[in-house]
Amino acid sequence: MPDQKPSVLFVCVHNAGRSQMAAGYLRHLAGDRIEVRSAGSVPAEHVNPVAVEAMREEGIDIASEQPKVLTADAVRESDVVITMGCGDACPFFPGKRYEDWKLDDPAGRGIEAVRPIRDAIRARIEALIADLLAR
Repeated sequence: MPDQKPSVLFVCVHNAGRSQMAAGYLRHLAGDRIEVRSAGSVPAEHVNPVAVEAMREEGIDIASEQPKVLTADAVRESDVVITMGCGDACPFFPGKRYEDWKLDDPAGRGIEAVRPIRDAIRARIEALIADLLAR
């Protein structure tokens, strides 16, 4: 179905930092043109407060997001699955596009260390949007 909007699932271990920042950027930059999900193989209790602060600096509020557990259904329902440090935990379904983004984990780091991670995520999200919407 060429009229169907693409869907992206971001997966990291705790669904508290990288995947939440990526989902926040994709929602913010793509609007309703791309469906966005995020999950973790071992979800944390809450989103990393430093990740929340870093995204707030960009005008994006992820404070109300909740880490979610990775399910086979979430993978099955997504066109693109982007892992960030937990690729082995992600179920594999033929026909899906899988990418593994090598990014430092912001857990336990201060804002000065998280900003470059955030900025690297933004650059990858911008390239992903250009690629997905060009199809």
